[in-house]
Amino acid sequence: MTPLVIGLLIGIVTIIVLTSGIPIAFGLALVAVVFLVGFGGLDSLGILAETFLGGISHFSLVSIPMFILMGAAVAASPAGRDLYEALDRWLTRVPGGIVISNLGACSIFAALSGSSPATCAAIGKMGIPEMLKRGFPASLATGAIAAGGTLGILIPPSITMIVYGIATETSIGRLFLAGVFPGIMLTVLFICWALFLAWHKGYQFGEVAARRFSLREKFEVLPRVLPFFLIILGILYVLYGGVATPSEAAGVGAMFCLIMAAVIYRIWQPRRIWEIFHTSTRESVMIMMIIAASELYSYTLSSLYVTQSMAEWIAALEVNRWVLMGIINLFLLIAGFFLPPVAVILMTAPILLPIITQAGFDPYWFAVILTVNMEIGLITPPVGLNLYVINSIAPDIKLPTILWGALPFMLCMVLGIVLLCVFPEIVTWLPDKLMGPEK
Repeated sequence: MTPLVIGLLIGIVTIIVLTSGIPIAFGLALVAVVFLVGFGGLDSLGILAETFLGGISHFSLVSIPMFILMGAAVAASPAGRDLYEALDRWLTRVPGGIVISNLGACSIFAALSGSSPATCAAIGKMGIPEMLKRGFPASLATGAIAAGGTLGILIPPSITMIVYGIATETSIGRLFLAGVFPGIMLTVLFICWALFLAWHKGYQFGEVAARRFSLREKFEVLPRVLPFFLIILGILYVLYGGVATPSEAAGVGAMFCLIMAAVIYRIWQPRRIWEIFHTSTRESVMIMMIIAASELYSYTLSSLYVTQSMAEWIAALEVNRWVLMGIINLFLLIAGFFLPPVAVILMTAPILLPIITQAGFDPYWFAVILTVNMEIGLITPPVGLNLYVINSIAPDIKLPTILWGALPFMLCMVLGIVLLCVFPEIVTWLPDKLMGPEK
């Protein structure tokens, strides 16, 4: 049996196992062990423990639980409510301003929490009823929240970017910078669509639900949200100013978010503090287990010469490099339909990186392209986690309605990928400007 046939068989079995409902970490480890023993014999079991532990021995992994703790502290507080309220007060008289407020709150809260589901839940609980009350259709109200929640995996600090950096051995600081302008670009595209729809359909022109806020009312909510902005700016400064490593910056950021949650929102009861640490520990262990299992999975593919054979086969294809990138995008898009972003990145990035670099593409540009594809996967069935979160907080709105509302925002993401292909400097300019061209 040739390595490519083995690889195809592993791929089919992996899809069957992961779609069966088994936890991703256990599914990947099971497939890896079965094929490793099946083709390498029982002697190959001797390397399993070392490989599994080797997957989580990277020092940069320390930043993951710290950023998750930072997000858990923010998510446990009413920060999302205050972000939404602040933006709504400033944009309430703008046509479509309530939708723009929700998208802006989603992008900021997603950057703070790093969690798409948490963003959808925190902003959607307030934003969706308010948009419906002001006469906006349910499809637009839910679609905007579902799409806005995806921005957290692109706008720094991003857990998926950390995972990509570890999987491909690329600079996490440079990856964070690479996601800044694309994240802003997607937010602007989402807002432009909301503005166009508000203008085209006449939403919020002359509506009676919106009220005027005085300048005092607009400013009074800002002291509760500005400290969290300063934390993000501080993290970015110490990272790119050479003051601290990503792990150190994450630790300080987590500490300050806990302090802010305690001081501003009076979250200092032992039970609530315990819930924050419990949530962050559970999510951190889940991601660490996936990373360790994916290392074992990658070792199996490499030891059976599947990875090398796939790279050689793709490299031997005499096709234009943009055709190759189109095929890779289609593959990532389909993978994102069924698997969460972390799993797709860990499984595919080490295989695809040599191929895209050989084709002349920038690895940091590709990280952003990959991440946008994963964002689309978060709002598309059958997995589409954000769709189900929205459906759970707005059970009166049917899932097809949410999906149709998210569709225009998916097309905005596709347009974003096209723009990034035409203008790769959107990704590469800021890292090169602040950190210098990579050698």
